[in-house]
Amino acid sequence: MTAARPLVHLLVGLPGSGKTTFARSLGVVRLSVDERMAARHGRLDKDYPAADHLALLGPVVAEVRAELVGHVRAGRDVVLDHGLGRRAERDDYKRLVAEAGGTWRLVHLAVPHDELLRRLTSRNQDPEAGRITPAVLAWIAARSEDPTDDEFTGPVGPA
Repeated sequence: MTAARPLVHLLVGLPGSGKTTFARSLGVVRLSVDERMAARHGRLDKDYPAADHLALLGPVVAEVRAELVGHVRAGRDVVLDHGLGRRAERDDYKRLVAEAGGTWRLVHLAVPHDELLRRLTSRNQDPEAGRITPAVLAWIAARSEDPTDDEFTGPVGPA
C-alpha cells in the first residue's frame, strides 16, 4: 500500500473573506503571504504605502512558493493562505503542487461585498493589522475572477 500524496488547500477569496480563519482551522502547515509580508515590511498602508505593495509582494510570493514545494516533497499537507484571485495564478499553483508530488483542493470563500466592507472596517481598526480601504478592496475585486465549476476538479491544462 502506498502513502497518500500530500494535499494542498488552495484558497480563493477577497480580503476579509475568512481565508485565515479557515486556514487555521485545518490543522496543517499554513503558509501565509500576508503574515510574511507583515514580518518583512510591516503593515499595509500603515508601515508602507499601498502603492508599494505589489513591488514588495513578488519576492515574498516566490519564497512562499519554494517553501510550499519543500513541504509537499517532504509529504506534508499544506494550506496556502493567499487570495489566488486570477485563474492563471490558480492553475499555476495546481501545476506546481502536482509537479512536486501533491494533490490540490480549491476552496472558494465567497462573501457578499457589504459583508467584506463590514469585516474590513473592523479589521482596519486593529493596530496590528494592515489597512484595506474600500478603494483597495474594489481594485482587488476588479482584478479577481471567481472560479468556474471546472476548476475544482480535473486537469489543470497544458503546462
